Amino acid sequence: MSAFVPAQATAGGLRLALRFALRELRGGLKGFYIFIACIALGVAAISGVTSVSRAMTDGIEGEGQTILGGDIAFRLIHREADASERAYIESLGPTSRVATLRAMARKPDGSDQALVELKAVDGSYPLYGTFSVEGGGTLDDKLAAGPDGVPGALADASLLARLGITVGDSMSLGRSMVRVTGIIASEPDKLSEGLEFGPRLLLSDSALPATGLVQPGSLVNWSYRVRLAPGTSDEATRAQMSEARAKFPDAGWRIQSRANSAPGLQRNIERFSQFLSLVGLTALVVGGVGVANAVRAFLETKREVIASFKCLGATGNLVFSIYLIQVMLIAAIGIGIGLVIGAILPFVAGAALAGVLPIQLAMSVYPVELGLGLLYGFLTALAFALWPLGRAHDIPPTALFRDQVDARRSQPRRRYLLATAGAALSLAAIAILLAHDKRIALVYVGASAASFLLLIAVARGIMMLARRAPMVRSTALRLAIANIHRPGALTPSVVLSLGLGLTLLVALALIDGNLRRELNATLAEKAPSFFFIDIQSGERDAFEALLRQEAADGKIQSVPMLRGRLTKVNGVPSDQVAATPDAAWVLRGDRGITYEATLPANSKLVEGQWWSADYSGEPLVSFDAELAAGLGLKIGQPISVNVLGREITARLANTRTVEWQSLAINFVMVFSPNTFAGAPHAHLMTVTWDPDVSTERELSLLKSVSSAFPTVTTIRVKDALSQVNSIVEQLALAIRSASSITLIASVLVLAGALAAGNRSRIYDAVILKTLGATRARLIFAYALEYAILGLATALFALAAGAAAAWYVITGIMGGSFTLLPATAAGAVFGALVLTVGFGLIGTWRVLGKKPAPVLRNL
Repeated sequence: MSAFVPAQATAGGLRLALRFALRELRGGLKGFYIFIACIALGVAAISGVTSVSRAMTDGIEGEGQTILGGDIAFRLIHREADASERAYIESLGPTSRVATLRAMARKPDGSDQALVELKAVDGSYPLYGTFSVEGGGTLDDKLAAGPDGVPGALADASLLARLGITVGDSMSLGRSMVRVTGIIASEPDKLSEGLEFGPRLLLSDSALPATGLVQPGSLVNWSYRVRLAPGTSDEATRAQMSEARAKFPDAGWRIQSRANSAPGLQRNIERFSQFLSLVGLTALVVGGVGVANAVRAFLETKREVIASFKCLGATGNLVFSIYLIQVMLIAAIGIGIGLVIGAILPFVAGAALAGVLPIQLAMSVYPVELGLGLLYGFLTALAFALWPLGRAHDIPPTALFRDQVDARRSQPRRRYLLATAGAALSLAAIAILLAHDKRIALVYVGASAASFLLLIAVARGIMMLARRAPMVRSTALRLAIANIHRPGALTPSVVLSLGLGLTLLVALALIDGNLRRELNATLAEKAPSFFFIDIQSGERDAFEALLRQEAADGKIQSVPMLRGRLTKVNGVPSDQVAATPDAAWVLRGDRGITYEATLPANSKLVEGQWWSADYSGEPLVSFDAELAAGLGLKIGQPISVNVLGREITARLANTRTVEWQSLAINFVMVFSPNTFAGAPHAHLMTVTWDPDVSTERELSLLKSVSSAFPTVTTIRVKDALSQVNSIVEQLALAIRSASSITLIASVLVLAGALAAGNRSRIYDAVILKTLGATRARLIFAYALEYAILGLATALFALAAGAAAAWYVITGIMGGSFTLLPATAAGAVFGALVLTVGFGLIGTWRVLGKKPAPVLRNL
């Protein structure tokens, strides 16, 4: 006894606790393997995901010149740079001009056609990187005109497969012919082009005028890439960009530098990384339940040791310190394993994605990202270990020995409760503060915390209902109900271990299912059958007449269409507007705009008044109501847009709701007709047929339009939806695969909880077998217990997951939500299989114990 007292009264008490902790660890890690696996899994997920994200973003930044196609790029829409603008750009260094647009490529006999992403390049392309052709050959030679004057073109292999042609064949493009001279092997600046709806077709810019595709108001993107002097710093590049904006304030161009070569891709990587990091955090929290179970079971095996310590004079502080050190040392093993996996993951991802991504990942070991995983792992272990460790502080030796037959638990001291709460809050604060989108992180963390608390309430509710259940005649069912609510029951551990993982997967499955339903059913009924783009004003009437002849039973809509960039909101430059995350996208890049004399058919006024049909005053604009609120825009305030190099300011006259999900003709901004009087522009038309219209009729219309108006671009909505659906499928598969980490953690925790409960099950089984119970009856009773727990957990997961999915679909995506029966049945079946399966595996081993050794130790 005297050996403990002075040691605890000095700083040497910590050394003594460390010495005892290390001595006890000599017995091995039995009982802590699932603890270690849970921590390692969560840490590996967080550190690995953030490291891969960093490797991708660093790779983009490292290849910024190649992706952008230059050190600086000036982008214009609808128009080319004028003489003064072009002279200024060329004064900065060697320049390359690239034009991109969508067009229709057709077989010479008109029997088939396909939408292509057309790219016209000059002789300086590419300034950076290497453009390669399958089978070799130079770009200049491949794009040169042949002896017959037909220019060459390079195509993606998918275009040749789509049209059934080969290298050497010719095809129509607009009003001219081009010959396919090769297949594109690699395109260095492909990432900078954004979303593509068709295969690439590349030709020389000298061949573009003959196609007739470039007309006043045509939807053409012009990009001027500049190679700056070697050694030009990023600071000097930014200064050059600022000078260009100041010198040509009304140019309306979008200027990018090599440091921001693919902003959309980087944003998507950051968002996906954030989601996966939150999934990893969820796995850690689920694993935390396993930590608590393992610590609790470990302390139960150490009751005699703790009692001996206290009988010899050890204080509660020393006991707590000894076992806290042990737990954190064991957690350090799991954290170390997770960090090793996280450090290796960028190299594995780099090798696996080498043939998929057009960039090279910056494969390295990232200390900051690994440090984040370490911090998450440490706080998780601490948050879930403090509670069970704190209970041992004040329990006297007599209570510890009595605990063998009385499994009631007491709460730890207030300081341990506060420490547990502090660790949990620190975990949540770090997840929110370090998130790319703090609002989503806050919602996610709040929902996880609420689910955790609800699961505890559900477990207690199940136990209360079981306790109050009426007596049943079936012995097996009576035993199952008693096991659910008895002291030391597995109910809380099973419900907590499975609940969060199943809730997350149910939510993701319902979101995925509703998105598919919206794409395949709802949109197929509401969406137009065709979009026709770049209809010139002089062709509009003739084009509409053709549509009314070929699609007399269809609904035809026509609107003027321009592209413009929002430059100011209430006098504030767009890059300084404090927009909400949901509205910030309106300020980036160019937006489609139109003018209308009357309120569009698929819109409803929210605030303000629509202008009269003969209005001729100052320019007015109507704005989407939700986006206007996100920008802080009020009725009567001005906005400015740059269209065709001119900045036009209009006053907000009204806001309106827009049915974006219908895929009908919709615009964020609709102006009064007098705003663009005399401005060159094209028109957009749609044809909406009955969803059951035959493919033959659609293809016949497509052929007629392509033959009569070769410069009009046609988008068949079914093809676009098919491509979007394919993207959604791949994304959903990736998300579900990543989210399975949480389910794996749940399964590990469930297995650990059932294993920890086997000790008491052994005594129960032996006593019941001694009293005459058969193995079959006991297995049936335990199966009923696990089935009831699994069913209750699945029902909670279904309700909570459906609520989360409903919020995402209706609140964030603005769609309609339907509870999908197959998903519900899958959740219930999965929970039952896991709980009954793991439970019976452990029970079978328990029932195999011989009665005599157990009875001798009672």
